[in-house]
Amino acid sequence: MEILFSIAILALLFSGVVAAPSDDDVFEEVRVGLVVDLSSIQGKILETSFNLALSDFYGINNGYRTRVSVLVRDSQGDPIIALAAATDLLKNAKAEAIVGAQSLQEAKLLATISEKAKVPVISTFLPSTLSLKKYDNFIQWTHDTTSEAKGITSLIQDFSCKSVVVIYEDADDWSESLQILVENFQDKGIYIARSASFAVSSSGENHMMNQLRKLKVSRASVFVVHMSEILVSRLFQCVEKLGLMEEAFAWILTARTMNYLEHFAITRSMQGVIGFKSYIPVSEEVKNFTSRLRKRMGDDTETEHSSVIIGLRAHDIACILANAVEKFSVSGKVEASSNVSADLLDTIRHSRFKGLSGDIQISDNKFISETFEIVNIGREKQRRIGLWSGGSFSQRRQIVWPGRSRKIPRHRVLAEKGEKKVLRVLVTAGNKVPHLVSVRPDPETGVNTVSGFCVEVFKTCIAPFNYELEFIPYRGNNDNLAYLLSTQRDKYDAAVGDITITSNRSLYVDFTLPYTDIGIGILTVKKKSQGMWTFFDPFEKSLWLASGAFFVLTGIVVWLVERSVNPEFQGSWGQQLSMMLWFGFSTIVFAHREKLQKMSSRFLVIVWVFVVLILTSSYSANLTSTKTISRMQLNHQMVFGGSTTSMTAKLGSINAVEAYAQLLRDGTLNHVINEIPYLSILIGNYPNDFVMTDRVTNTNGFGFMFQKGSDLVPKVSREIAKLRSLGMLKDMEKKWFQKLDSLNVHSNTEEVASTNDDDEASKRFTFRELRGLFIIAGAAHVLVLALHLFHTRQEVSRLCTKLQSFYK
Repeated sequence: MEILFSIAILALLFSGVVAAPSDDDVFEEVRVGLVVDLSSIQGKILETSFNLALSDFYGINNGYRTRVSVLVRDSQGDPIIALAAATDLLKNAKAEAIVGAQSLQEAKLLATISEKAKVPVISTFLPSTLSLKKYDNFIQWTHDTTSEAKGITSLIQDFSCKSVVVIYEDADDWSESLQILVENFQDKGIYIARSASFAVSSSGENHMMNQLRKLKVSRASVFVVHMSEILVSRLFQCVEKLGLMEEAFAWILTARTMNYLEHFAITRSMQGVIGFKSYIPVSEEVKNFTSRLRKRMGDDTETEHSSVIIGLRAHDIACILANAVEKFSVSGKVEASSNVSADLLDTIRHSRFKGLSGDIQISDNKFISETFEIVNIGREKQRRIGLWSGGSFSQRRQIVWPGRSRKIPRHRVLAEKGEKKVLRVLVTAGNKVPHLVSVRPDPETGVNTVSGFCVEVFKTCIAPFNYELEFIPYRGNNDNLAYLLSTQRDKYDAAVGDITITSNRSLYVDFTLPYTDIGIGILTVKKKSQGMWTFFDPFEKSLWLASGAFFVLTGIVVWLVERSVNPEFQGSWGQQLSMMLWFGFSTIVFAHREKLQKMSSRFLVIVWVFVVLILTSSYSANLTSTKTISRMQLNHQMVFGGSTTSMTAKLGSINAVEAYAQLLRDGTLNHVINEIPYLSILIGNYPNDFVMTDRVTNTNGFGFMFQKGSDLVPKVSREIAKLRSLGMLKDMEKKWFQKLDSLNVHSNTEEVASTNDDDEASKRFTFRELRGLFIIAGAAHVLVLALHLFHTRQEVSRLCTKLQSFYK
């Protein structure tokens, strides 16, 4: 009996050990935050799928000691609200992980806060982008954009196509994720003939139609589309109206576009489109989960395709988190660790899991799907035509192209259809020198009117090649212009303007032959003819009179001091007067030979010689600068060893030809050193005012910039050589290097003469400027006279005393 009782006790104890926890048991809770836009379809699917997945997971694994608790916050589609919600979850709710980030801006903000808090943030919405790689705690569930880019490139190469048109959404997350595809095109020699971007907020039908008309005239027959489903629906309505869904065209949609496309009704206008989609293996579990998800969502037909992509990814993320939490809970880390988030992140990174979307393993902070399903859109549904995985296609089937054609689209030869090829030309739009290049928008139509010498030469040279020119204004540095042209091959073909050919710019672009005179020159104001009294110009009349007066005064004072003791200052009154004048004016050339006896007179002469030295030096300097500047010659020291970059950059800030002329006239500038075309315009506008005194051929002149390897460079260069040999370039210079309007053609000679007279006067030394010298000289004279009078009075007093004593 005792044995049976003992067995019963052991059985009860054992059953207590192995029994599953009841609902009343306390579980170890780990909180996870969901930050999504609950008004969006994607946000609703993520929340519903996440909770449904956890319910299924713990229904199967009801013996687990841990539970993931979901805390939902509505971001309302605003990145700032999403950041605030995430901050609240981390600080107040003590969440150990966050799932969300529906846009690139949200992702960057949440990734930043995750780095500080060391909490994992998981996103299922965004493709791989370079800007998110630097965040160690940010995990993406996405398709492999590098593999996708290789697949699209390989498909295009199968068409024997060498150029494409890229159409994308004008938003940061879309343009960034497109960069890998563009780089892959360039690596494989596929030229991006044109590109167009559209924004959701500003892309109405008229705008789209206008942009698509420009794309239609390009030579490419293959169009790659990378934009959201809202824009795609608008785009293909316009595409069909313009006849771009005919037999000659091919349209390819990226995986990010296709993954969320089906919850819009696919219209007839999209028949023949090819799309890449993230591959989801078909299974009974997938069908069961998506069916229950649609029921829970209220059988919303819009969730049909989104439930397959977002729903399955949300399901697998929920299961990965639940498994990870349980793993480090079993090892005792939940109780022991002070940083559950760090342990959770480490566990997620080393997780291997077979989910509804296939085998899951993290790589470089990403759950990446490398396999893509290629579909061909038909009348009512999508048809799989192959798979792309591991760098190769499989299960290839025949494609039905737009227009129900089974022929592969080829390049369209535009000349055969009588259409012109479009050349997209960047044009410098600073309008500093409108004679060279001017960009003026029409106030009514907004269309830019481009004119000037550079533009006319370019149009003349390009005319034989049957191009339609599209001028695009550019405001900025010409070095940056060269770099922009080289890096934006899909947007721009050439650049026109006052662009100097330099070795640095030639690293990025190809230049044509120069179409202007090469080198730099020096330009100055023409001097009017001078009379025989020009040597008086350095000093004003008042200064001449003051100087003459002091020359005479010095002679008089020295005579007064020296005549009583120095025989050279004695004699008849005529001799003494001559000596006074001679001594005073001989100090001009320091030719006085008389030996002075008195110390006071020596002091006075020293001070006066110093004043004379300053006066003669000032006179010589002023005479040299005002009378010989027109003879100034350029040399290598003046142009910094043959480089005029710093000089021309400084002078380039002057905003117009009129400004140059005014600065020269008012004396702010004595001369201008710049490239020959600029100086030629100044001389052409003011032939009576300015003259070029010298020139040095140390620059290469202006040239047109083209993409590296462009076949137009030699063609345009030959046209430039032809224009030069026929004298047409000189004729164009005469036409443009003149006043632009009749009001400026007239030059008032009297006004110019008056201005020049004023300029000459402003350059003369005045008595006011040198009055300090005369104050010094005057003080010396007064001092010497005072001493002389004092000594004279003493001598008179002594003489009187002697006379008085004599008479006594």
